Amino acid sequence: MKKVCTIVGVGPGVSLSVARRFAREGFTLALVARRAEKIQNFADEIGQEGNGAYAFSADASDFDSLTKVFRQIHHQINPTDVLIYNVAVPRERTPSVMDAEKMIQDFRVNVAGALVAAQQVIPHMKSEKRGTILLTGGGLALHPHPKYSSLAVGKAGIRNLAFSLAAELEPAGIHVATVTISGIVRPGTPFDPDKIAEVYWRLHVQSPGSFQTEIVFNGQ
Repeated sequence: MKKVCTIVGVGPGVSLSVARRFAREGFTLALVARRAEKIQNFADEIGQEGNGAYAFSADASDFDSLTKVFRQIHHQINPTDVLIYNVAVPRERTPSVMDAEKMIQDFRVNVAGALVAAQQVIPHMKSEKRGTILLTGGGLALHPHPKYSSLAVGKAGIRNLAFSLAAELEPAGIHVATVTISGIVRPGTPFDPDKIAEVYWRLHVQSPGSFQTEIVFNGQ
């Protein structure tokens, strides 16, 4: 049976490196993003490195779209064994001028989309008594910056969500964790995406009883 890693929010950077890392371990990749053409190019590239990769188009802010794409993935390939949520809106606004409705819109992507995605895979993971859900966090959750007030709220929210889900689901054998990336991701730097991808893999292979809920990656 194919092992499936579903990544919501695939683009150049962390998510693509994570996809390659799981592909090398024999996972079939379900790659989800808004732009169908771009995601197909990634799928074609990664598909040569593992057991295949498939492209799916969905908008993380549209919960019906997100729910539908998981039905497609599970019907076309197999149920999801590993879910990675890597979507965020990096809006530049200080809190004193931040439009409240815009913050709510951003929150749908930054946090609520992760919740909806997780809810699509939890029933199968519970039935199997295993599974991994990894949420991409950021240093803004720990050290907010006024320039990115909305994203800071989102990263704090997704960190909280990860901890809540982890506490609920660990007894069922499901590992939920967040990777808190405390720096700017750039190839060839201490925050190289390939280095960060190793953190995701390390979390996935942890055994029950030794699950970590968070790894704060600070470039070391």
